[in-house]
Amino acid sequence: MAFNGKYQLESHENFEAFMKAIGLPDDMIQKGKDIKSTSEIEQNGDSFKVTVTTGSKVLVNSFILGQECELETLTGEKVKSVVVQEGKKLKVSLKGIESVTELVDENTLVNVSMSVQDETRAARSCVCAATPIPAHIITLFPCLLHRLPFQTMTFGGIAYKRISKRI
Repeated sequence: MAFNGKYQLESHENFEAFMKAIGLPDDMIQKGKDIKSTSEIEQNGDSFKVTVTTGSKVLVNSFILGQECELETLTGEKVKSVVVQEGKKLKVSLKGIESVTELVDENTLVNVSMSVQDETRAARSCVCAATPIPAHIITLFPCLLHRLPFQTMTFGGIAYKRISKRI
């Protein structure tokens, strides 16, 4: 099942506590808590481009599975990491945050992020998200920070879960 598509945030849990724990200022947290971000994931084989739009803020992270890349975090910091895929899950570890994004069905993306107190363990398990992270992960991240359909992040024992639906 491919991650390709555009997803809109449907719900999230522990947003404020998690964002405060990773160091976002209160004014940014208040502005972001009610915004329905959209994430666009472009997947071509092992290459990913994740674009997360939250209000007027746009975060773009690109990576190739299994290769070291630079991902921009929610705080704007650029961090080197490796995104890996395990079945329908993308995993990444960034600066003490482990993020897992899962495509639970063809229309639902869930991301769970959590903090790892031992950064050595986080570096060893180096697994991903598209945003970025955003990965707002990772991406990522975001990965990071990346806002993928289903995402959960944990930091300092706080787990942040995001559920997004394909639009």
